[in-house]
Amino acid sequence: MFVRGLATILHADLDSFYASVEQRDDPRLRGRPVIVGGGVVLAASYQAKAYGVRTAMNGRQARALCPQAVVVPPRMAAYSEASRAVFALFRDTTPEVEGLSIDEAFLEVGGLARIAGTPRDIATRLRERVAGEAGLPISVGVARTKFLAKVASGASKPDGLLVVDPDREREFLHPLPVRSLWGVGAVTAARLHEVGVRTVADVAALGEAALVSYLGPGAGRHLHALAHLQDPRPVDTHRTRRSIGSQRALGRHPRTDAELDGILASTVDRLARRLRAPRGSDRDEQDGTADPFDAAGSGDGPDDPAGTGAIGSPAGGRVCRTVVLRVRFGDYARITRSHTLPVATAHTPTILSAARRLLVDALPEIHGRGITLLGLSLTNLDRDDALQLELPLDAHAGPALDSALDAVRSRFGSASVGRASRLGHDEGLQVPLLPEHE
Repeated sequence: MFVRGLATILHADLDSFYASVEQRDDPRLRGRPVIVGGGVVLAASYQAKAYGVRTAMNGRQARALCPQAVVVPPRMAAYSEASRAVFALFRDTTPEVEGLSIDEAFLEVGGLARIAGTPRDIATRLRERVAGEAGLPISVGVARTKFLAKVASGASKPDGLLVVDPDREREFLHPLPVRSLWGVGAVTAARLHEVGVRTVADVAALGEAALVSYLGPGAGRHLHALAHLQDPRPVDTHRTRRSIGSQRALGRHPRTDAELDGILASTVDRLARRLRAPRGSDRDEQDGTADPFDAAGSGDGPDDPAGTGAIGSPAGGRVCRTVVLRVRFGDYARITRSHTLPVATAHTPTILSAARRLLVDALPEIHGRGITLLGLSLTNLDRDDALQLELPLDAHAGPALDSALDAVRSRFGSASVGRASRLGHDEGLQVPLLPEHE
């Protein structure tokens, strides 16, 4: 039994993960500003960040800010290997590990006092092991709640350790800007700034009713709770993925409707295959992204991961109910459109049909404003063995074809079979994926 009144939760977050792996593997890059990715910044070392370079920034803009930066192509296999090594150290520290992305996790150490010492001692040893055995810098926050631990790790960056004593939580949190609150992005922050709310203390003083009136019931109650140090969520070692997504940075040159449809179809192929991959597999597949829509991590690299399916894997993983299209226009404004299916499915043509309808509806705006990023998410995921069977119960060729194509790609590689419309086109990066553990 863990005592939630004590600071026993660690949030461990690798620093500038992709860039740190590059600096670790190439001594010539150490101490120098490093940018991973050419057209769009996938990650930047802290030496590059000092010049204003940020993840998801246009590569040309990044090089203008930091002309002396060394630009390297991403090596996704190396990042996957490094992530596996670090997570092995996490699980060697405590069995209570909740992975958030390939470069960050929560660890509960409240039951280890007699055998491993205080949470600070455990965090110190963990940082030493990650540096010594994986060769990577990592920042760790220690606190009573997951939210405070995550804020603490961010405040300790780079390569630091910060313990938030339960008696000093308010002193630590309340002076911070509202963007420190989990779930506050640019839009929500702007709304709060309009009414003079700039710090967490201002949010706490505003009151729940006022927050609800400004932001709606969900966001208002959520921020009120966090500002008043309320976060009852335990470290969840069985947390399952509720959505998967993929997005593609398209640059600024015009795209035809046929090109966009081809990119969308290729994205659906990959996501549907990930749905059908066996549970617990870390061999999924995804388009590269340099502008994560749903990033909850540090911003050091894309949170959504990747790989390839297991040989001959049957349709045995997940099904989705909702298809979400995300578009970033030429002026960098964004829209999100969604469609909920009548029956949850992992059937590629069914998902593609819904995605195409969403894209067609967005085309008039795309024609007028341009497009720089196209993304798709499949949400409301469930286990496929939890489905209610419907009449008629006969087999259909569609799912059987999906399974056959999955098996071919697994055995001969993801490029062995594909859509004719995508021949000769760049399919984007294969971004590492945090495996699920059940």
